[in-house]
Amino acid sequence: MGSAAQKGRSGALDDKVAAEANWNIVTQQTAEWNAETAQQIVQSVIDAGTPFNVIYAENDDMAKGAVAALDKANISHGVGKDVIVMGFDCNQWALQELLDQNWNYDGQCNPFQSSYIDEVIKTIEGGGSVAEKTIIMDEKGFDATTITADDVANYGI
Repeated sequence: MGSAAQKGRSGALDDKVAAEANWNIVTQQTAEWNAETAQQIVQSVIDAGTPFNVIYAENDDMAKGAVAALDKANISHGVGKDVIVMGFDCNQWALQELLDQNWNYDGQCNPFQSSYIDEVIKTIEGGGSVAEKTIIMDEKGFDATTITADDVANYGI
């Protein structure tokens, strides 16, 4: 909680919840970016009997863990099912979950720009300037109802 990725990925969700009287966040916790912790968090919500219908996981591994808890509890998820599943990172295996309609959405927030950012910082610190913007990978989002096998092959990381 509080990392740039968490703030960036949760910002739109937080804004929507604030704007909609019928939207409610049941829990918002750090899952330490891993499947096991996410599974434990979702299992605790299931065990508490709190109704929910969306999993908004800030990376694909956390979505995977959340889905494992849903599967264990026999709660359906994906297109036209009980729980909408949204992840981030566009791992190829996660995009396949969309193609199979087990998840509903996966978005790409570019993790590969760190080496470029490091180069920019060093250039500026050395008194140089950066001539133009470089896009290493377009940020994309994929919906389970429109994703194709080509999208999985071409955009999965």
